[in-house]
Amino acid sequence: MIDKGIFRQYDIRGVVGTELTEEAVRATGRAFVALLAEQGIAPRVVVGRDNRPSGSALRDALVSGLRESGVDVIDIGIVPTPTMYWCLHHLDVTAGIQVTGSHNPPEFNGLKLCVGTSSLHGEGIQRLYALASGDSFPSGEGSLTESSVLDGYVDDLVARTGTLSRPLKVVADCGNGVASLVAARLLKRIGAKATMLFAESDGTFPNHHPDPTVVENLQDLIKAVKAGGADLGIAFDGDADRIGLVDARGTVVWGDYLLVLYARDVLARVGRGQSIIFDVKCSQALPDAIERAGGVPVMWKTGHSLIKEKMKELNAPIAGEMSGHMFFTEGFYGHDDALYAAARLLRIVADADQPVHEILADIPRFVSTPELRVDCADDKKFAVVAAAKAWFRARHEIIDVDGVRVLYGDGWGLIRASNTQPILVLRFEARTSERVAEIRSEFAVWLATQGIALSAT
Repeated sequence: MIDKGIFRQYDIRGVVGTELTEEAVRATGRAFVALLAEQGIAPRVVVGRDNRPSGSALRDALVSGLRESGVDVIDIGIVPTPTMYWCLHHLDVTAGIQVTGSHNPPEFNGLKLCVGTSSLHGEGIQRLYALASGDSFPSGEGSLTESSVLDGYVDDLVARTGTLSRPLKVVADCGNGVASLVAARLLKRIGAKATMLFAESDGTFPNHHPDPTVVENLQDLIKAVKAGGADLGIAFDGDADRIGLVDARGTVVWGDYLLVLYARDVLARVGRGQSIIFDVKCSQALPDAIERAGGVPVMWKTGHSLIKEKMKELNAPIAGEMSGHMFFTEGFYGHDDALYAAARLLRIVADADQPVHEILADIPRFVSTPELRVDCADDKKFAVVAAAKAWFRARHEIIDVDGVRVLYGDGWGLIRASNTQPILVLRFEARTSERVAEIRSEFAVWLATQGIALSAT
């Protein structure tokens, strides 16, 4: 039996051994071949993995399933997830799979799947589950080739960003994730003077969890930036598709303000009137800044697959999420790559000849909470959000593109169901801390009626 709960909106993810088993991964590999056959795609698949200890056995199960279904596999070993995406443009393949637990704790792992250069998500993931649960698979005898791609990958990133116009002192926290394999040499080659933190590849994450959206995980970076007088600090998540930023004063610059830097740069260079996409968790300061820079702000659903799909629809040059996923089609391939994002950020800061906090000095500073994560079972969380939508719509103006963003005129509150974890995600913003507390309190009182505890402060 395969646990249906691991087949999520954007990928496959679960606790190794109980939810995500080797048998399930092998069957998913076979089902993936069947899915490609349904779409008339000749299967030749690139496979990579992050550095979690469980990755080796899961990789073996995946490759076994692919090969016994007649697929030729190119194994690129332990690499960042965006390196696998990069291979879709540079190797003779028609699909790709990365074995990765992304930002989840070490006991988790999963699969991110691509057909062509597009991420498999939504109905495609559910079709994959249906095929994996059956017993009708293609058969054959596929080959296995190992390929070393990191040198070519780094060469391409350097060629696309160029060397910095002036040297910058940077602290880079790899969190012991797979950015450890690339970040130091990339930063050196573009001309940054980098101090590396936790740049030893260790998928047990012995120092702190590599999730740059959690303030506690950034404390070592903040201290190092201040102590070393660095121009800025950069943090990577476990599989290096999300970036975090700390400015020279040790202040966290969240993904929405980081996207302002990228958006203003691309609009100034490429031209006005282009769509800039961001997710529902972002500050109101972001769409206001995009409009002032001549862009068209587009609020969209959270999720790397959904954002990339919207970018293609609108031909958008850039997009980003509060979580630190940054996507570039202008000058890049359209996917989220924290290593490329870091190099591009450094280029922007170097060319501006100003520290980050001065570049962003004209952007209003609303009082905002970070992402608040409240435990809620997978079989309950979407029903809670649906109930919230009905309750708040009767009382306030809302945006329901993803969950419910409740608009108060002088602030907003958000509740949405995570598509990757059994949690509800909330965020609040207003012009004063007192108003944030009032909005948050209204949400807390309503959540209590659903049996969910959120502190009012």
